[in-house]
Amino acid sequence: MTAPMDHKKALEHLKTYSSKDGLSVQELMDSNIRGGLTYNDFLVLPGLVDFPSSAVSLQTKLTKKISLNTPFVSSPMDTVTEAEMAISMALLGGIGFIHHNCTPKEQASMVKKVKMYENGFINSPIVISPTTTVGEVKAMKRKFGFSGLPVTDNGKCPGKLLGLVTSRDIQFLEDDSLAVSEVMTKNPVTGVKGITLAEGNEILKQTKKGKLLIVDENNNLVSMLSRADLMKNQNYPLASKSATTKQLLCGASIGTMEADKERLTALVEAGLDVVVVDSSQGNSVFQLNMIKWIKETYPGFEIVAGNVVTREQAANLIAAGADGLRIGMGTGSICITQEVMACGRPQGTAVYNVCQFANEFGVPCMADGGVQNIGHIIKALALGASTVMMGGMLAGTTESPGEYFYKDGKRLKAYRGMGSVDAVQKTGSTGNASSSRYFSENDHVFVAQGVSGAVVDKGSINKFIPYLYNGLQHSCQDIGHTSLTLLKENVKNGEVRFEFRTASAQLEGGVNNLHSYEKRLHN
Repeated sequence: MTAPMDHKKALEHLKTYSSKDGLSVQELMDSNIRGGLTYNDFLVLPGLVDFPSSAVSLQTKLTKKISLNTPFVSSPMDTVTEAEMAISMALLGGIGFIHHNCTPKEQASMVKKVKMYENGFINSPIVISPTTTVGEVKAMKRKFGFSGLPVTDNGKCPGKLLGLVTSRDIQFLEDDSLAVSEVMTKNPVTGVKGITLAEGNEILKQTKKGKLLIVDENNNLVSMLSRADLMKNQNYPLASKSATTKQLLCGASIGTMEADKERLTALVEAGLDVVVVDSSQGNSVFQLNMIKWIKETYPGFEIVAGNVVTREQAANLIAAGADGLRIGMGTGSICITQEVMACGRPQGTAVYNVCQFANEFGVPCMADGGVQNIGHIIKALALGASTVMMGGMLAGTTESPGEYFYKDGKRLKAYRGMGSVDAVQKTGSTGNASSSRYFSENDHVFVAQGVSGAVVDKGSINKFIPYLYNGLQHSCQDIGHTSLTLLKENVKNGEVRFEFRTASAQLEGGVNNLHSYEKRLHN
């Protein structure tokens, strides 16, 4: 019988092994051995924990030029992302892409709503003239949701600043015919043009006023700061904002038809930051031509192209000018492309292969589809993705479009694939946006590639996204890495190891041998 080894020699003895435990990502994803893999087919092996989970940074890249504080992206589906979802996603550090299964005017209006929600310097404030009546101001408050309105001599910006009307000025006035010149605050707090955002916010803190009016040397109003926006900055420190305007970041989708060029023009005018060119199969001349047109028309504007699942698809889109890629085909919870068309790829394999190629050119990738929990998200990121797009995970939340209804005693919301018959038949869908995603706008018979269904009420993403955020931090802690950047570097160099899971291993890793249980993910 061999004598037990001195404990102190354990680390020295470890060096005698020819390789580390588990598999490198290259060995794991060798399709000649295992074929295509999904997220459930493997695990990431643990590392050394020598830091708190709160120290983990989840900063990442959405496109070449746009960074986010979290890797969370909401899908451009008409039962997932409209203005309310996009606002909440941006406030919580991610970004939402507003769907285009609506008219260009409706989509642009939603983008504008996101951009106007939180501002740095409000460069185009709503301004009134001294002859505006109290009744008109009350009507504007009902329409816009606020009543802090600068008064200039010409009712425009720029214009000579005369005063400021607030809710306190008109709150108890019954005579709606009074001109605001009779009730306005005539000496509002001002700042001089050239002041920084930090300096302006400090004045708001010290004066305890709701608005700071920015004027030039001739006392002409040029912009404005709002105390409400200052409060949002404090409550949402991870918020995704434009580096120039300090407004919330907002994305939107367009198709590849000629009419989508006009749609994009309206979106850019509304303040759009990044566009997804939305096709189920992105490697098409239609998308390639659209990308080239966008780059010629709006140089520097960021484009996420897709969807792709192979290196060959990715190469064409990168060559055309894509600033980011969207990966996935037939893996969404409501998508039946693989079943109906026999075309696609298991998501784990698709993410690994496309990211391995695209990252060599500095093009960030978005894993779209197949994500059902925190574990799937960290696996997608470990395989090379920079962000993860979520549809089904966010459907049924308070911020998703649609009304709740009850069935079998459960509170539900509708959720449907953009390739479903219901999405294609949506009234008011200019240019058949949903069918164009599948190149079906000219078909006499539409072949559905998605289904319609319902999901259980998930509550607000104001609780759900922080749950995902903290969960990802804990995942990185278990793996032994303090940032997503470091995690991906050490996956690439073989330091991070993986293990393939058999069917019985997957069963073992789930809940088993209980009579009953309740699966609560967060409080």
